[in-house]
Amino acid sequence: MTDCCIIGGGIVGLSIARELAGRGLAVRVLARDPRRDTASWAAAGIFPPAPCFAGCTPGEALTAWSDLLHRHWARDLFDETGIDNGLRACGGLHLAADADGLARLAADADAWIAKGTRCESLGGAAVAATEPALAAAVACGRVAGGYLLPDETQIRPPRHLEALARSCGLRGATIDHDADVQEIIRRGSRIDGVVATVNGVAETVRAERYVVAAGAWSGGIAESLGLRIATRPIRGQIALVHLPRQPLARIVNRGLDYLVPRDDGRLLVGSTIEDAGFDRTTTRAAIDRLLVVAADLLGDLSGARLEQAWAGLRPGSSDGLPSIGRVPSCDNAFVAAGHFRAGLHQSTGTAVMLADLIEGRTPSLDPGPFAPDRPAAAPGRDSVDAYLARAAAESA
Repeated sequence: MTDCCIIGGGIVGLSIARELAGRGLAVRVLARDPRRDTASWAAAGIFPPAPCFAGCTPGEALTAWSDLLHRHWARDLFDETGIDNGLRACGGLHLAADADGLARLAADADAWIAKGTRCESLGGAAVAATEPALAAAVACGRVAGGYLLPDETQIRPPRHLEALARSCGLRGATIDHDADVQEIIRRGSRIDGVVATVNGVAETVRAERYVVAAGAWSGGIAESLGLRIATRPIRGQIALVHLPRQPLARIVNRGLDYLVPRDDGRLLVGSTIEDAGFDRTTTRAAIDRLLVVAADLLGDLSGARLEQAWAGLRPGSSDGLPSIGRVPSCDNAFVAAGHFRAGLHQSTGTAVMLADLIEGRTPSLDPGPFAPDRPAAAPGRDSVDAYLARAAAESA
């Protein structure tokens, strides 16, 4: 019998598996989809600055702790596997096109500075000087100014997932792909087994403890255990553009749209925020809109080629916080889900926190605000509804 069975093979599930295996536990991961079909693989990999400051919210504290852990994990993963996950502090520009947008960004910049984050306000000319590829957009009035966050960081999600999977294997964890959970067997207050079809063969997987970390599908699994958590699927579509040369040195953000330059010359253009259920297909209209965003900011894209487009389903929560902790009705069941747009960034802290809870240790960060059975709260600024409303306003 394995020590821990993890249902879900995305960034959160693999991070937990790596952490537990590194502590000497025998771990088995049941991953329904190939890695490239997970929301983690589909992510752009943008890490905003994550300062730890007096008065930070629980979500900000989790992100700050996770951000610090990412620095250590990136080095350790490279030492273990030889895979560079692309963690780079490249900086990020946040832009607006008009006076109203500049006023909103000025308030955002003040908030960053109050948190102790390096932030530099820029007029249009300074934007063009910082990123010459944006000069035409400034000259045409599509960019009026903004601010620069020098510490904004990017990571390469496919590389990070590959490094995690390889590290899990080196630490003795088993990862089964094409593993579809059919039933959870309960005996009293414990899970007695998970019935799954693994590579087309039905089997009952038994473990001492179980973790539900299945992204947007976690809510349905948790409900079978008597727990209601919000993991509403929110689709995000991204376009990957191949350019003759890389025009940008930094991430460029305009509202909810962004451009992420890769070292290999490719450019990620994203992203949508769509309440489309469990539909992971891309749409021509959304991808065309993203290409227009790139052209608006970079001007003539002659020679550019749409190389690929994909979509992922972010597991949204109702109050903007993930659910991390033990399932109240099951002594040996835990959950880690509902991270929405911050899953990649918060994955390391989530893994360490949950591993501590599984082992009966006191986590470095108070797990109370993330308790799966916490009282319902009003939607926060990082909630699904808040982002859907913002996306609707920006597209109006």
